[in-house]
Amino acid sequence: ASLPNTKPYLMYGLTEAFRSTYLPPDQIDVRPNSMGKAIPNAHIMVVNSKGFETGPGEHGELVHRGALVALGYWNDPERSAERFKPAPGRPRELPFKELAVWSGDTVYRDDDGYIYFVGRTDGMIKTSGYRVSPEELEDLAYTTDSAVQMAAAIVVPHTSLGQAIVLCLQAVEGKSINTKEIMARCKRELPNYMVPAQTVILDEMPHNPYGKINR
Repeated sequence: ASLPNTKPYLMYGLTEAFRSTYLPPDQIDVRPNSMGKAIPNAHIMVVNSKGFETGPGEHGELVHRGALVALGYWNDPERSAERFKPAPGRPRELPFKELAVWSGDTVYRDDDGYIYFVGRTDGMIKTSGYRVSPEELEDLAYTTDSAVQMAAAIVVPHTSLGQAIVLCLQAVEGKSINTKEIMARCKRELPNYMVPAQTVILDEMPHNPYGKINR
């Protein structure tokens, strides 16, 4: 109300490259879940496990190359080698290797080139031979019941599946979570392998030293 003419730009960024993508104001209502496209002077690629750029709808790792990419982590060559690697698709004849940031984020592009976040590559959970994004399950819990303050999908050992999904939930103070409604929506909208085997209500979600939920 105080700034009626304000037009917000949604942005996704990497510490190693400042900002990577943006979604212009006229696309926010059209593609509310999109990370947008590359910012100026950045080249954003979606790369599969074989090192090739993916097609529309195909999942891959977001790789950022261009002038904004840092040279590495200060005095940490081991971590630098994990995250800062040669950019894919560079001609072998070029004498110098160009470093790109391999974000560790799994994303995909739509037919118009807009990018969508799927989950952290190292945070994907495996069950019944499938890879599942915990964020997808957590978002479903948030949008199903406003009483959910925090959600975390984790895996636990299972005798026949190998690993089974458990959806941990923390309620907004003074409210109760309708776990039956959440499970009913999971079964209605998700493939069987993504449906949690159990929901658990926690009084308080554990966090790591950085303030993120400690799965």
